[in-house]
Amino acid sequence: MDAESFKREFLPCHQKLYRTAYRLLENVDDAEDIVQEAYLKLWNKREELVIVRNPESFCVVIVKNLCFDAMRTAKSYIGGEKLESLGLLNEVPLTTEIEIKDDLNCVKALIDQLPEQQRKVMILRHLNECSIEEIELATGLNAINIRVLLSRARKKIREQFYKMNKNEND
Repeated sequence: MDAESFKREFLPCHQKLYRTAYRLLENVDDAEDIVQEAYLKLWNKREELVIVRNPESFCVVIVKNLCFDAMRTAKSYIGGEKLESLGLLNEVPLTTEIEIKDDLNCVKALIDQLPEQQRKVMILRHLNECSIEEIELATGLNAINIRVLLSRARKKIREQFYKMNKNEND
C-alpha cells in the first residue's frame, strides 16, 4: 500500500480513534499518544492492510487494545515502583475497571443535570472534597441547608442511576 492509499483509507478515522482513546483513558495527551502509536503500527503493517475490509473497525480495535495495554501497564506501576514486586497488584479485571469508569461518567452527567444549588454543593463536597464549613463560606448557605441539598441530590442521582441501569438491563 502506498502513502496516498494509506492516507485515503486510514486518516479519515482519526477523530473516531481519538474519541475512542480519550473515552477509555480520559487524558488528552495519552489519547493522542495512543492514536499516534496506532498509526505507526498501521504504517509498519501497511502491506498487510490490503485485505482489511473495514479500515475504521480495524483501527478502532487497534486503539482499544493499545488503550487496554496502557491501562494495564499504568495500573501495575506506582511512583516508578512495579506493584508486582511489592505484592500490591490488585487483580481487578479490565472489563470491571471500564464498567466503573463508565458508571463514574454516568454519575458525573447526572450531577450536571441537578438543580444549580444541589449541583454546586455536590461538586464542592464530593469532587472538590470541601468540608461543610468550607461550603458554607463558598455558598453563603448554612450547614443544615447544605446537608438537605446534599441528601436530596444524592437521592435524585441514586434514583436516576438505578433507573438508567434497569433500562439497560431490560
